Amino acid sequence: MTTAPVRAPAGPSGAALPPHVRTAFGVKDSEPKPVVWAGRRAWHCDDVLIRAVPDNAVAAWSAGVLDGLEVDGLRIARPVRSSDGRWVVGGWAASRFVAGTLEPRYDAVVEASLRLHAATVAVERPRLLDDDDLLGRSAAAAFGEQWITLDAAGGGDIYTRLAAHREPIRLASQVVHPELFGAVLFDEDGVPAVIDLVPCWRPKEWAAAVVVVDALAWGGADESLLRRWDHLAEWPQVLLRAVLHRLALHAQHPDASPSTLAGLQRAADLVATLV
Repeated sequence: MTTAPVRAPAGPSGAALPPHVRTAFGVKDSEPKPVVWAGRRAWHCDDVLIRAVPDNAVAAWSAGVLDGLEVDGLRIARPVRSSDGRWVVGGWAASRFVAGTLEPRYDAVVEASLRLHAATVAVERPRLLDDDDLLGRSAAAAFGEQWITLDAAGGGDIYTRLAAHREPIRLASQVVHPELFGAVLFDEDGVPAVIDLVPCWRPKEWAAAVVVVDALAWGGADESLLRRWDHLAEWPQVLLRAVLHRLALHAQHPDASPSTLAGLQRAADLVATLV
């Protein structure tokens, strides 16, 4: 069984869907059906999925980008505007339903990451990334841009040991989605789909490395996954920063547990053999 990764806190995903939200998104006469979509709770109303979002600003930005984004070989859950043109209504966002299931096709998820980020390379850095949050703080620490103190029992000791192997890298930063593990759906033909965009301003190679680290830590991926992508630029060092990011996030997260740390320990040990 796969253990879910520890990520940034989620919103009120178990909340009941208010009638006015259905009306706003044009599905007032549809009987909402609770579903789990890419590991998240949502309400299925005809061909529309409505879900509570943890951050209105991020959700609105994500919808604005995905609305016009075209990615070769990748399906996108197109966002749906409300009747007054908003992307978010009272903490709820909507998108078109895309069929698919979560599957352990980790190489395909890495490929989807690279395809997605080839398309987002021209997206400007959003100002909302100037706000301090757990994900951004952990990434900044992983890249040596910010100093944080981490609890040893939560992974801080592993972090300190690995951080000593960090070396300078020269890679361009851009808008990337660092939370694709467990969020890419595959249809019957194996075509991947992305349902949202979590923004981070980092190299595309690092975002691919985060998928690999997550798959090793919590997806039961074979260690050969590490080397199948070593043609990517600065691969050992971006892998190192990916595992440091996850360790920093884990050590600060209120839902962290020994079981999630055990997976990260495995990933950290494997990455350590390359740096």
